[in-house]
Amino acid sequence: MDIFARRVASKLLLTKLKLLNVMQARSANSLAETLASKDKNQVNLLYGEHLIIVDENDKPIGSASKLDCHLNSEGPPLHRAFSVFFFNEKNELLMQRRSNAKVTFPGYYTNTCCSHPQNNKLEMEEADAMGVKRAAQRKMTQELGISAEQFPLKNINYVTRILYKAPCSDTFGEHEIDYVLFAKGNVDVNINENEVSEVTYVPYGGMDAFVKNCESRGISITPWFKLIMESQLNTWWRDIDNIHEHFNHKAITKF
Repeated sequence: MDIFARRVASKLLLTKLKLLNVMQARSANSLAETLASKDKNQVNLLYGEHLIIVDENDKPIGSASKLDCHLNSEGPPLHRAFSVFFFNEKNELLMQRRSNAKVTFPGYYTNTCCSHPQNNKLEMEEADAMGVKRAAQRKMTQELGISAEQFPLKNINYVTRILYKAPCSDTFGEHEIDYVLFAKGNVDVNINENEVSEVTYVPYGGMDAFVKNCESRGISITPWFKLIMESQLNTWWRDIDNIHEHFNHKAITKF
């Protein structure tokens, strides 16, 4: 390559780098503007919580902020999550509608409680998914006001895991290995309105009607709940008192 060609190649490289820097700056500004329009408490959680990044076998390989774990521009990176399905003594499933303050899937109806274990020793304990169970107990209190005494770790059943990816908007999305947790009992619910706007119990056999009612009200259903609902929920629900018969801790169902 002669001197002239090297100079041209060098200028082209510099031009590409400048364009990349401009694009990154614009993306950062766009994200900042998006976050500025969101609820401050929820944005603080995005920056303050650090989640567990995993591979497709659910092996921890790192950590990242809750924000980075939900940015489409970052993948989003696959991270660990959980979904609680809580039933009362009449075998009715407690459902929650996510607050409009939520950054992802605001105003959507979903199962009892959905969130993430954090990247710390207690919530990373692998044995019997104890770390995930601790995280679920913490979030049931934070979101629904359900005390640890009414939702003890020993009553939380780790059923299985699913892997899914779903966009929420151009900016945010989900990419999770989701631990499915079942529990049953009677609880006192006192919702945190920054997290949850309303709750209701749905009887066995009544989910289709409930979803249709949500649709008639213009309310969407979260993608992870829809996947579980359309696959194994009715079977697990039917056998709620023998849920251990459906434990599958080896496989991860990929959607």
